[in-house]
Amino acid sequence: MEQFKAEIKIIGINPFVFVPEKILEAIFDQANKSKGHIPIYGTINYKAYTQTLVRYSGEWRLYINTTMLKDSPKRIGEIIDVGIAFDPKDRTLKPHPKLTKAFQENKEAKDIFDLLPASRQKEIIRYISSLKTEESITKNIAKAIGFLKGENKFVGRDKP
Repeated sequence: MEQFKAEIKIIGINPFVFVPEKILEAIFDQANKSKGHIPIYGTINYKAYTQTLVRYSGEWRLYINTTMLKDSPKRIGEIIDVGIAFDPKDRTLKPHPKLTKAFQENKEAKDIFDLLPASRQKEIIRYISSLKTEESITKNIAKAIGFLKGENKFVGRDKP
């Protein structure tokens, strides 16, 4: 794991730190890519985190959310200790088995789902997977299928 100190900056409402170029190059080598989202893990002030390194407005940034650093939006200008490394673990989200079954039973909805951007697919999978009760899972899968077929709203959206 690479270590560095960085000043917390802000863009919009999002606190972040710049990752030194030499460390970025090492992460790109490990990830075998230098575009798109790059999964990472590390420490902030010696507390563990899991995050994604992203490029925004031409700059690679490590966004610091409040689970990584308490009150991070209020800590702009603070110098923090950062540990960072490429995370090779598979982060693929698996759909809930009931959602998979619903797609098998409804090819039209599955075809539309497959045409959605990966981020929208992930949003639906994550939402269904986070539900606690069987009743809410069943109810929301029905809503998701209806949404994909253009029959109703789902996760705050009018159409897929």
